Amino acid sequence: MGEKAALLLGASGLVGSELLQCLLNEKDYASIVILVRKPLGIQHHKLIEVQADFDHLEWYREHFHVDDVFCCLGTTIKKAKTREAMTKVDVDYPLSAAKLAQEEGARQILVISSMGADPQSSFAYSRMKGMLEVELGNVGFQALHIFRPSLLLGNRKESRPGESAAAVLLPPLSFLLVGPLKKYRAIQARTVALAMHRAARNNSQGTTIYLSDEMEALAK
Repeated sequence: MGEKAALLLGASGLVGSELLQCLLNEKDYASIVILVRKPLGIQHHKLIEVQADFDHLEWYREHFHVDDVFCCLGTTIKKAKTREAMTKVDVDYPLSAAKLAQEEGARQILVISSMGADPQSSFAYSRMKGMLEVELGNVGFQALHIFRPSLLLGNRKESRPGESAAAVLLPPLSFLLVGPLKKYRAIQARTVALAMHRAARNNSQGTTIYLSDEMEALAK
């Protein structure tokens, strides 16, 4: 059993739920801290579940004394209702958590972003994710791992008709996406989770960006 501690944000989401099971089942960490709005109903001797007010993460500073931070936070405009509320979940909360963890000695952060993330993008969502990447790069972690998946496959708790249709139509066409186009292939949420876990083991320095094809290779 390892002696390290990890903090996971977004443990109830598509990738986060897969990552939580991975972290609990492997021996890298002695404790896994998750910050949640509502209890997940999961019992495990390594799990420390903290029901938190994400608008005041500083109230939970003691739980940010970890080695590695995994961030799978994210929402949609449909669920958030406004662009401001969406930015709070996708940018403000991850950034606040990152700063607290770095101040408490965390060595690295691993975060899910989005393909096409660019602070200069003409698309609001890509611009928002790009802004997050830039800001995280300024926090001061020894290592920043950015995961930019294409279409995520898995059992979502909320309905997303557009993504559901794409999840049915695109995988059979994956054989057409070869060479430089492999990064556009749809990817299973569990594969992303495994890639994040493996990347955390690499003891790398600086910023590393992973596209879907690189996640597939890393997860094998």
